Amino acid sequence: MYKFLIIQTAFTGDVVLATAIAEKLHVHYPVAKIDFLLRKGNEGLLAGHPYISEILIWDKNNNKNRNLLRLARKVRHANYTHVVNAHRFATSGIITIFSGAPYRAGFNKNPLSFSFNHKLPHIIGLPTAQNTEHEVYRNQQLIAGITDAVPAMPALYPTASDYKHVSQYQSMPYVCIAPTSVWFTKQFAAEKWTELIDNLPDYYNLYLIGAPNDKMAVQHIIENSQRTNVVNLCGKLNFLQSAALMKGAAMNYTNDSAPLHFATAVDAPVTAVFCSTVPQFGFGPLRTNGRVVQTTEKLSCRPCGLHGHKSCPEQHFKCAYGITNEQLLWWTSKKT
Repeated sequence: MYKFLIIQTAFTGDVVLATAIAEKLHVHYPVAKIDFLLRKGNEGLLAGHPYISEILIWDKNNNKNRNLLRLARKVRHANYTHVVNAHRFATSGIITIFSGAPYRAGFNKNPLSFSFNHKLPHIIGLPTAQNTEHEVYRNQQLIAGITDAVPAMPALYPTASDYKHVSQYQSMPYVCIAPTSVWFTKQFAAEKWTELIDNLPDYYNLYLIGAPNDKMAVQHIIENSQRTNVVNLCGKLNFLQSAALMKGAAMNYTNDSAPLHFATAVDAPVTAVFCSTVPQFGFGPLRTNGRVVQTTEKLSCRPCGLHGHKSCPEQHFKCAYGITNEQLLWWTSKKT
């Protein structure tokens, strides 16, 4: 029997996008064992996943190197037939080398890619490109030779208990907003979120979602709003509960960040706000009910990087402040 290991130890959104690999492998190898290796903190994304047999967790924050070697030994002893490494850094390359798997696929940006017997380029689209590959398509190339060239969609599987938990918030129509990001310049300005909140139709309850450490920043957004039907849910929902809530929303607003991919993974409507980054990098919405909103002003400084910065390098943050409420409220005219 084939035994697959998918490796993606990067950020939460990267793991969500890599679930498309598991979906595709299951279609072509329905009785195969499919395992997934990720960083500690992201394992909740795959809880109860119907196609993933075992989740291997790398704790990067405690005894990082010791835990890496422990994982490498575990992977070696598991006798995987295929290791698919969607991560582009040396640590995951070490695990791939030591796996001993006959099929070792990864991107050539990985410093240890010389050890992969299926090595492919990972090309980030240029901002001026008209047609660029999404990250899901780039990942698919790692298994195209053993499946086909058409990628599956990423998928998350909230459980019945996840849906039951969020049902308490679903008695009225609602909108979800995920206003924060790890990177400041990928994050729509706080006062712009407040402005949007005050202009959304008042018959929608508004739920602002995020991690526990986002709670204060989100509370600041709410306190500057005139709305009363706004609830701060930061830290109150786990990943799959957040996805379950987003699935039932009339609209979800996100930055270029993980919640955007949550929406894709449960086929929820999403408006993705791109500030310093651009969708041509390959991380935009994938489904027809997703839309990108970005400034229409041609800024010579945009994009200022692939991942964003802790502050605007030009000190004006026009890529965020140039976005209008009219752009963000595009969908509300269809509801009247």
